[in-house]
Amino acid sequence: MEQVEAKNVTVSQGVRMLFSLITPNESSFATIEEVPKYVNQATPYFVGLILLEMVLGWLKTDRPHIKINDFITSLQAGMMSRLPQLVMRSLELSSYVYVWNNFRILELPWDSAWTWWLAFFGVDMGYYWFHRFVHELNVLWAAHQVHHSSEYYNLSTALRQSVTQQFSSWVFYLPLALMVPPSVFAVHVQFNLLYQFWIHTELVKDLGPLEWILNTPSHHRVHHGRNQYCIDKNYAGILIIWDRMFGTFAPESEKVIYGLTHPINTFEIWTVEFLNYPYLWQRFWEADGISNKLSVIFKGPGWTPGKPRLGDIADIPEITGEEKPYDPAWSPVMQVYVSLHFLLLLGVYDNLLTNQAIFSEMSVILMTTYVLLSLTSLGFLIDQRANAAMWEMLRCFLLMALYRFGYIKHQELLAFPIEVFVLISAIYWTPQSVNQQINKLKKQN
Repeated sequence: MEQVEAKNVTVSQGVRMLFSLITPNESSFATIEEVPKYVNQATPYFVGLILLEMVLGWLKTDRPHIKINDFITSLQAGMMSRLPQLVMRSLELSSYVYVWNNFRILELPWDSAWTWWLAFFGVDMGYYWFHRFVHELNVLWAAHQVHHSSEYYNLSTALRQSVTQQFSSWVFYLPLALMVPPSVFAVHVQFNLLYQFWIHTELVKDLGPLEWILNTPSHHRVHHGRNQYCIDKNYAGILIIWDRMFGTFAPESEKVIYGLTHPINTFEIWTVEFLNYPYLWQRFWEADGISNKLSVIFKGPGWTPGKPRLGDIADIPEITGEEKPYDPAWSPVMQVYVSLHFLLLLGVYDNLLTNQAIFSEMSVILMTTYVLLSLTSLGFLIDQRANAAMWEMLRCFLLMALYRFGYIKHQELLAFPIEVFVLISAIYWTPQSVNQQINKLKKQN
């Protein structure tokens, strides 16, 4: 049987897909294998828009529009969220195909514009309810809080995703699998995600009449706010009509202060991703009685005994408008160092996800280990952890070994300077790591 490959998008389609402006004729496919990997192919457009936002933000305010520590942490979260693709297919697609193959009650034509538009509205409403549930059920909020943990609001914030959230979203799209072909669903679940990238910006203010229909940067700024009027509002993906219909809409009014109601004050990626799980577990065991224990899991994150299901809005810390994001000082030299090593990490990461199928199992394991170790070590450096030197030394030596044994390769002109840079890095961190361990032993004794 002839293998069907997914198609690449044109430059015009690449720009328009970020705004869900691709027509049914351009995005209708007979099989799921033909559907382009729109999200993967959107990477250069993400980069382009982020750079454009940085330039425009700088021109508008005469200062950097992003902070290196927050920016890298958001990208690290996005990288970690995609690592499960190395070992499993998307649960959204796998579960959808299973229901379609075994339980569909109607088979709508894949090449019909009516089917395309039904999927558009169906996926968007499914996302609304999924998004609402992850805010209103504490066990799901433990994953979704990652996306809200940044105290800044820019395009990089869109990439701050949870590695565990994808294991619950698939449920909300299954009703469509009873009649909408998987190839049509595979298109719209990507479009819905891509649209939500560009609305994470402060540079776009008001879009006039479109504010009544579409989810816009203004509406989504409210969703990311920790002001009392912002809590549990504006869950929309593409269309804001769902929030207006179901009573969860709030317009942007007073200055929005971003982030969690109780900021986590860290840039270390494992804490950012998983902080809420041990906290949820602790609350579960400390709760009295089975009813309260179940409420800890299945009611809102603000719930406590005697309070409404979603908690009391009065319990949320009052916002003055003068709050400053967590931004500990760190040297410009260290910022440059972390940025350069992060760029090297991005190259390895992209190569791993793009060429996984042709790599040996050992290559995948070693490169994945390097990615995880880098996410950990660079996060420790940004957070200025006491044990950062040891982790960074280990990471640099592992990277040197991967270069030396050919598991990681760069363009010939760059290979030598990169290896020299990594060697110097390893030499720099080794004595610091040794000194840290000696001082630690002295304190213990």
